[in-house]
Amino acid sequence: MNSRDFRQTLDSLYKSESRRILATLIRFLGDFDVAEDALHDAFAAAAEQWPTEGVPTNPRAWLVSAGRFKAIDGMRKRARFDSSLDHVADQLAADFEDPAERLDDPVEDDQLRLIFTCCHPALSPEARVALTLREVCGLTTEEIARAFLTTPPTLAQRIVRAKSKIRDARIPYQVPLQAELPGRLDTVLQVIYLVFNEGYSATSGDSLTRSDLSGEAIRLGRLVMQLLPEPEVTGLLALMLLQESRRPARTSPEGNLILLEDQNRSLWSQEHIREGVALVEQALASRRFGVYALQAAIAALHAEAPSAGKTDWPQIVALYDLLLQAEPSPIIELNRAVAVAMRDGAKAGLDLIDAILARGDLEGYHLAHSARAELCRRLGRNDEARASYGQALALVQQEPERRFLEGRLKDLG
Repeated sequence: MNSRDFRQTLDSLYKSESRRILATLIRFLGDFDVAEDALHDAFAAAAEQWPTEGVPTNPRAWLVSAGRFKAIDGMRKRARFDSSLDHVADQLAADFEDPAERLDDPVEDDQLRLIFTCCHPALSPEARVALTLREVCGLTTEEIARAFLTTPPTLAQRIVRAKSKIRDARIPYQVPLQAELPGRLDTVLQVIYLVFNEGYSATSGDSLTRSDLSGEAIRLGRLVMQLLPEPEVTGLLALMLLQESRRPARTSPEGNLILLEDQNRSLWSQEHIREGVALVEQALASRRFGVYALQAAIAALHAEAPSAGKTDWPQIVALYDLLLQAEPSPIIELNRAVAVAMRDGAKAGLDLIDAILARGDLEGYHLAHSARAELCRRLGRNDEARASYGQALALVQQEPERRFLEGRLKDLG
């Protein structure tokens, strides 16, 4: 393997495995920051040793072991200045466990342990989500800050405080007992869906999607459903599968954005759609479903429609009405307005969007302005369309969406 191929292999391994390796290192070392340093030390050791020794049969186990021993070695060196570290290092060495034995356990998954640790009730709701997105999924502080509509320094302080709380309160690194699970589940599902959304439509960057994140969210959704097969867990997994089914059709070969109504539906994954629809039916049949199952039902109507024009828009609007009752939100209102535009015409949808923006809601949300621009364009109100596309363009962070908006402005002259 030449140096370029080796670097690509190591980069690919980091992208696909680093968060799982980190979760296992946190279990072994008991500290977020020590485990983070150990992760980077392990990959540095791999970059130094693998070119001559070859890639090991089980790279993940090798990296976990290397990171663990690097951390222990570092503690022993620092013990010259802090004798308490010597005892900690000895304990970590004595508690040795072969990482390969526990890497593939489908339920006692280290990332699942880590999610529930990060979502412990002792932490604030904002800290739970932020910490899980950072530690479990590897999103940057900037990406999470955009998701929270806050600043990176504020978000970073939130994460540091959460880590300190876990350490000081000795929050256990484990999946809760069965009786404790329902009370901890809402935040876990929220985190998984936020991770999926970042993968399905990245907040920034050169690519519309990040398949590593959406794939990881689906994997974690399956794990949670295996652990606790509640209707909302089923609904969330269905929603992610149905949305993921459209990935191949959402961009052109050049990476440009393609709207839902213009997508080649023959490219949609029928395997994902079949599984997703079956899970929706299972969740709705329970009569105990919530917001995820309702969103999945909307996604299922889109997935089963042969075209945008033949979509059951009245049923989608009715589902959005139920969704708004369950969880009032200006973004759900926006999505409903778009569905109303498809059912009753562009003017009806535009009036609803204007009412949302007039309240001051979603003023900083680029999709609200681009949706308004699209409806103005369809109505022939080109000056308004240009202005709204311009507002959306000033707010957008993602390159494919930027190119799409620039294309729309160019088409309008």
